[in-house]
Amino acid sequence: MRRRFLFILLLLIVTRLYSQTYQPQNLPKYDKQYMHFGMSLGLNTMDFTIRPSQTIYTNDSVFAVENYRLPGFNINIVMNYNIFDKLSVRLLPGLIFGERDLRYVVKNPDTTLSTVLMKIESTFIDFPVLLKYKSDRLNNFRAYLLAGGSFKYDLAAKDQIKPEERPMIRLVKPDFYYEVGGGLDFFLEYFKFAIELKLAVGLRNVLVYDNSQFTATIERMNSKMVILSFLFEGSDLSNFNIFTRKK
Repeated sequence: MRRRFLFILLLLIVTRLYSQTYQPQNLPKYDKQYMHFGMSLGLNTMDFTIRPSQTIYTNDSVFAVENYRLPGFNINIVMNYNIFDKLSVRLLPGLIFGERDLRYVVKNPDTTLSTVLMKIESTFIDFPVLLKYKSDRLNNFRAYLLAGGSFKYDLAAKDQIKPEERPMIRLVKPDFYYEVGGGLDFFLEYFKFAIELKLAVGLRNVLVYDNSQFTATIERMNSKMVILSFLFEGSDLSNFNIFTRKK
């Protein structure tokens, strides 16, 4: 429902802007600059794609495992280099904070069922490298698509689980992601503002296996994130010839 609402909102914004008459352009020389810098603030939800192992169907204790997405936030530095008029490469180093909860349904010795909730907090050092393909500019607006990859390192993943923290699973710290998404650029008087929606899917199996039934019932577990970002990019390098395209 949340994704559908965001899609409808973006569609209404696009329709409204395309219906506008011509207006004077803000930052008319913005795309002649090779380099742009800025910052990004955003919200995210994290969860796992879980593939159960065959033992979950024959296991006497664990009947099911589910994961729940919770909101988090992220902050990134924006470094944009224009390769061509419509194509640029973007580096966005930053930090991502979030939480994913796992809920296990287990069978007790007295044959009753109970649940085990594991709260898994994550703090990622984030290094995305993305290609940005831009549409033609319409007045002070344009749309764009994103594709690329990222390396993320989970600072909060634990090497060892303390006895008082059990039951708990461990996760691999480094992971590689592919990322796809899109957004809208708005050229304001002094800077460019953008709204961006992105999906990031991890490529590694991040589960660290031990001798417990909580890992034995999972064959593979991959991370994934949905990230909504608000970007602010400046235009204060136009006076430096090294960053400006020649006419």
